[in-house]
Amino acid sequence: MVVTVTGANDFARLSELKKLTGAFIAEHGDMAVERFDGDEASAARMRESVTSLPFLTDRKLVLLQEPGKQKAWAEQISDVLKSVADSTDLIIIEPKLDKRLSYYKVLKKNTDFRDFADLDANGLTRWASEYVKVAGGTLASGDARLLIDRVGANQQMIQQELNKLLSYDLQISRKSIELLTNPMPQSTVFELLDAAFGGNKTKTFGLYHEQRALKVEPQAIIAMLGWQLHALALVKTADHRSTEAIAKEGKVNPYVVRKTQSLAREISLERLKKLIHDLLQLDLNLKTKTMDADEALQWYLLSI
Repeated sequence: MVVTVTGANDFARLSELKKLTGAFIAEHGDMAVERFDGDEASAARMRESVTSLPFLTDRKLVLLQEPGKQKAWAEQISDVLKSVADSTDLIIIEPKLDKRLSYYKVLKKNTDFRDFADLDANGLTRWASEYVKVAGGTLASGDARLLIDRVGANQQMIQQELNKLLSYDLQISRKSIELLTNPMPQSTVFELLDAAFGGNKTKTFGLYHEQRALKVEPQAIIAMLGWQLHALALVKTADHRSTEAIAKEGKVNPYVVRKTQSLAREISLERLKKLIHDLLQLDLNLKTKTMDADEALQWYLLSI
């Protein structure tokens, strides 16, 4: 067995790796597992491991974490795969692979290639509801979406919050989500922009003061606004590209793209350019001049 585990979805990738190694260890024991990291192990040492016979066991499992960092390994990958010992299971872990390179193409063609992409909002909602169901609880799809909106699209973070909610009550509700979870600053900044674009001054400043009460500093809010405007620019200039294509080319989560599309429809490109320019100028001013950061940032939000 030669498996490649790849993809941007850290949670799904690590879950798959845990499942594969757990099954092997249950049958052959932990002593039959050899682990190497491409940051430290040489190509020659890794190749020796996958081609040699196991010691004191019928089979062995070789785990290679990003072996492609070793140029020699990537260049020799076709020969290496042909020489893997019959008594060796090999798992190659490469979170990020450049599809233009022959290394990717060889792994794709000659291994059990398992690519775990980030889930979009609908996928996360279905996964969260199923996770709770397996744990013996219930979670309505609307409440699952609320949880994602509050804590963000990181699957591992969502799992942690679900475990906390399940320990409180197996019947997860909107009330328990609002009681036991805290909105992630990034998610709230999206709401902040949304409220500002909608001209809702009361909500805009209410969200701003909420962030400050949570000890989020003005510079951190500026950074998150910059990130959100970057996502907005990606979507605005994407022409007719699909959500998946925008996410892939812009290296952002599909969930972020979907959530940003409504804002992109509300603003012209020229207006977006000015907002980015003004935010950059505000950042420079705060770093080079003596001024009230809260007042300056709230004026910026008011200008939207």
